[in-house]
Amino acid sequence: MFEALGFLAIKLGVIPSDFSYAGLKDKKAITYQAMVVRKVTPERLKNIEKEIEKKRMNVFNIRSVDDSLRLGQLKGNHFDITIRNLRNQINDSSNLRERILEAIENVKNKGFVNYYGPQRFGMGRKVHTDQIGLALLKSEMVEAVKLFLTPEDLDDPVNRAKKYFLQTEDAKGTLSLMPEFKVRERALLESLHRFGMTEEGCIQAWFSFPHSMRIFYVHAYSSKIWNEAVSYRFATYGSRVVEGDLVSLDEDVDDEHFTNSKVHLVTEEEESANTYAIHQVVLPVLGYNIQYPKNKIGQWYQEILSRDGLQTCRFKVPTLKLNVPGCYRQILKHPRNVSYQLMEEHETDVKTEGSHVDEATLSLLLSFDLDASCYATVCLREIMKHDF
Repeated sequence: MFEALGFLAIKLGVIPSDFSYAGLKDKKAITYQAMVVRKVTPERLKNIEKEIEKKRMNVFNIRSVDDSLRLGQLKGNHFDITIRNLRNQINDSSNLRERILEAIENVKNKGFVNYYGPQRFGMGRKVHTDQIGLALLKSEMVEAVKLFLTPEDLDDPVNRAKKYFLQTEDAKGTLSLMPEFKVRERALLESLHRFGMTEEGCIQAWFSFPHSMRIFYVHAYSSKIWNEAVSYRFATYGSRVVEGDLVSLDEDVDDEHFTNSKVHLVTEEEESANTYAIHQVVLPVLGYNIQYPKNKIGQWYQEILSRDGLQTCRFKVPTLKLNVPGCYRQILKHPRNVSYQLMEEHETDVKTEGSHVDEATLSLLLSFDLDASCYATVCLREIMKHDF
């Protein structure tokens, strides 16, 4: 998505931060989303339609609007997914069709743990986006830049360029090695070449990214901690609602917009009377404007902040204009409007001369809606009981 924005910005003569959008889209998918770009007329956008089609992009429904979009300003996402070559898990002898239908119905009725999906943390083995976010929260600007430019153990132009940079800190030389399509890396390197690899130079380099990108790394860190917290919550209390839990009192609020007034601390009496259900329980996503559960989970959060050197963190990074108020996230979610269809795809396999074995493989077409900030990968992982 950021590559697409970089390309559009160049063609339209604007900068990437002139674009606004409600959410980030998956890299490996055919995605549709609304965007707003400032300082561009509808005619100008229509003029480049042919050029952007070469990049496998389409722009449609072009019109003038009064306001920019902001992250989180959406009700949810719709997904159409095909899963091919279905087979049972090892040691599962049940009928495959029955197992598939049972798995889908299970998640439809019981929901799934609302983890942030793996794409939130990047697909790198060496460095994940959450590590960069932690360095930014601790105002370790040079360290954050080095983490961003840490190579993977792969011998390709991008990783060769990164390796060269870490060995030499020669931004200009690295730019000559870094492929054109690496828009973010090149923007950062150009800045480092101009301002130097000092603390101040690295602050300037981070400003080569739009605000939504800078905050993305910090959010990745708080998302990782939330994932660990929800696992600990289920391991400690299961699906009981216990004293000191936080519950949402408003059924209809999107995750990221819970205010403290809509969140309630469960009392001993309410635990005894089973006043609340597990799907009402929320956990805080780190920030300066949240309260913590008042039970073992709250203690766990404090231990984690100490572990990561954030005991005194105010979740503001003024040098990068980052403010992280935090929010609350429901620990369970349900997919809505679920529909599915099993398809047989026949493959003819030539086994021996003259005899054909016709093998049918099953594919599943699955459609569903999820609230904003919920991950289809996580919902699928729960249905399939299988990691991607």
